[in-house]
Amino acid sequence: MNRITESESLYNNLEQMTTSELLVSINQEDQKVALAVQAKLPQIEKLVDAVYHQMKDGGRLFYIGAGTSGRLGVVDASECPPTFGVPHDWVVGIISGGDGAIRKAVEFAEDDPLQAWNDLAEYGLNKQDIVVGIAASGTTPYVIGGLKKCNEEGIPTGCIVCNEDSPIEALSSFPVAVPVGPEFVTGSTRMKSGTAQKLVLNMLTTAVMVKLGRVVGNRMVDMQLSNNKLVDRGTKLVAERTGLAYDDAKNLLLLKGSIRAALESFNSK
Repeated sequence: MNRITESESLYNNLEQMTTSELLVSINQEDQKVALAVQAKLPQIEKLVDAVYHQMKDGGRLFYIGAGTSGRLGVVDASECPPTFGVPHDWVVGIISGGDGAIRKAVEFAEDDPLQAWNDLAEYGLNKQDIVVGIAASGTTPYVIGGLKKCNEEGIPTGCIVCNEDSPIEALSSFPVAVPVGPEFVTGSTRMKSGTAQKLVLNMLTTAVMVKLGRVVGNRMVDMQLSNNKLVDRGTKLVAERTGLAYDDAKNLLLLKGSIRAALESFNSK
């Protein structure tokens, strides 16, 4: 396979660049990422529909990855409960080396092809679920081993990678391969590749949650009221939809515990 993620940067002598030259060059490369993702929208659509098909019947979405890719999966999973008000076990991010690897790299953890399945098994993985492997290179042994075992057990699989024709893409029933070209710093896949993966993850969970009814209009009606900013945002939405004064809307919101419940309570009167 052609490892575009490892190919030589289009720029050289970076240490001789001015700050402005560095930033302009990085930005020029970043602008290519959204277009690369756009070219893969048909693949992303298939993955979204597959995840929705599993989750609408009670299945869960699992991410497995290592390094930056693993961290991105953990971030996306951790943002679903506060954004969409879903249980913490609906979307689960697993990183090789365990949660400690989120902050500090665990050496050689990604090289164990058996550990991902062990990590997934702790959650009682079953055929209702779907597992998405995230790996810029498309060759991470941790992810390869996990997807292989999922296939053997009849569990649907997907992936988000940044090399085409990779082993991980070949193992995935619903692959998304977004080749973004050489990184600004050769091989530094936390840059363009990481950005592409984050864009796809945003699309994936947002689209799935919309299809699952966790958004009304364009509003996060199930978001957790976990700080004053979100309480204020929720209050304004309740006031807008009900015609209540701000204080009355806030009292109703806090009494019912969510925007959806507040609106349903008001509309049932």
